[in-house]
Amino acid sequence: MKDFATLFTAVDQTTRTTRKVESLAEFFRTASDADKLWCVALFSGRRPKRVITTTVLREWAAERAGIPLWLFEESYPIVGDLAETIALVLPPAAAHEERPLSHWIARLRELSAGDDATRKAGILAAWDVLDRTERLLFTKLLTGGFRVGVSQKLMTRALARATGQDEAELTHKLMGAWTPETTSWEALIEAHDPSADLSRPYPFYLAYQLDDLAALGSAADWIAEWKWDGIRGQLVLRGGEHHLWSRGEELMTPRFPEFARLIDYLPDGTVIDGEVLAFADETPLPFNALQKRIGRKSVPRKLLEESPVVLMAYDLLEDGGTDIRARPFAERRARLAELIGTIPPEAPARLSPAVTADSWEALAVERETSRDRNAEGLMLKRADSPYLAGRRKGDWWKWKVDPLVIDAVMIYAQSGSGRRANLFTDFTFAVWDGDDLVPFTKAYSGLTDAEFRRITAWVRRNTLQKFGPVRQVRPEHVFEIAFEGIQESPRHKSGVALRFPRMSRWRHDKPIAEANTLADLREMLATYG
Repeated sequence: MKDFATLFTAVDQTTRTTRKVESLAEFFRTASDADKLWCVALFSGRRPKRVITTTVLREWAAERAGIPLWLFEESYPIVGDLAETIALVLPPAAAHEERPLSHWIARLRELSAGDDATRKAGILAAWDVLDRTERLLFTKLLTGGFRVGVSQKLMTRALARATGQDEAELTHKLMGAWTPETTSWEALIEAHDPSADLSRPYPFYLAYQLDDLAALGSAADWIAEWKWDGIRGQLVLRGGEHHLWSRGEELMTPRFPEFARLIDYLPDGTVIDGEVLAFADETPLPFNALQKRIGRKSVPRKLLEESPVVLMAYDLLEDGGTDIRARPFAERRARLAELIGTIPPEAPARLSPAVTADSWEALAVERETSRDRNAEGLMLKRADSPYLAGRRKGDWWKWKVDPLVIDAVMIYAQSGSGRRANLFTDFTFAVWDGDDLVPFTKAYSGLTDAEFRRITAWVRRNTLQKFGPVRQVRPEHVFEIAFEGIQESPRHKSGVALRFPRMSRWRHDKPIAEANTLADLREMLATYG
């Protein structure tokens, strides 16, 4: 654990990419295989499951530190991180045990199987033999909340430097449903076995938001498609089986059993990148129709009938078992069109249609019809572009329609977390319904740090009531709330729910009497819902 704590300190205390990469590379060169494997897992988001709730953990930490719980609770928002708060308040360790990272993670699994008394004894015993940084890491692992300021891309770069392997090949190896419990360092990193995991997807290629249309040059060099409002997915057909992966490397196959039928129509060794859409009568349905199926491990027949899905295919990554990502996009799309053209209409796949126009001006006119098609805008892809890994500027851009906006009154505030734990950053907003303010959404992004500091100072002076961590504030400030979509929601008092709400502007110029109304929201629902 000492070596992993040294690594954590090194990457946490620098903003220089080169130093982070070198510190990681050194760990990968010198650590045991078991620790290296867990390091890769942790830095790629494969954290152990939570062992204990944070509420109980706070109580045990306060008790062990010999301080009242209220004092711990007051300290927590000042420090800004629960694990760091615990590491700071605990008394010095009575002894020190030098155990590897893999030992402590195995200990977590043992504790998760015990009762509360066993967990408490085990956690207190661990705290008593770890130094401050090791305690911090152990506590983060306990809560399932281990995060560090290093992207998976940087971690993979360091891994490539330490092993001498190609970074793109390592990126592909790290995709899929592996965990340290299901593989080894040798099998995952050192071995070269292309058939080891037939379900493994390719790293997704991600686009940037378009800021400057003029920088793209001639429209003739680009292929435009609709930016669909669904779930990005990669359909993998290999070995007579099908697998559906989300962009977040989550296996979604059981949620969408319809795609099993594509095994009968598409050749083995096919990998398609596309969008999973709720789809009926040859028309994409609003996102809320698809949302009913998100998070389910299995889907009942009734829901299958109410919210049928298709894969709106827009790229072909593997054809006949051959990786064709290096081929130009225009060629990949042409091959994809041939494949999709061979399947019958009842099959759950469609080719995402190209949006044709002879100029950027004409394409801009088409873009304005996006919401009528339940799309978010356009995707622009250079015709000769390869399919790369990760977010790259230059060849793929998303040209979204302007968001919907509404002016609302802030009525509740709550502290943030992490580095913003001492600021109020999470707010509830309301619109007028007659003489009453009706809450309709929450938002926590869109303001600058300076604005968050300013509104925090105001909240502290203007709190009317406290409800745990939430403060009711005097209705005084109007904010412009931007959002991508609106849908009916019987679970909310307002009857509506917004998609991706955020604060786009603090309306210092507008009194609360001029904020929008619930009738305005319902009119938007009728138009865009």
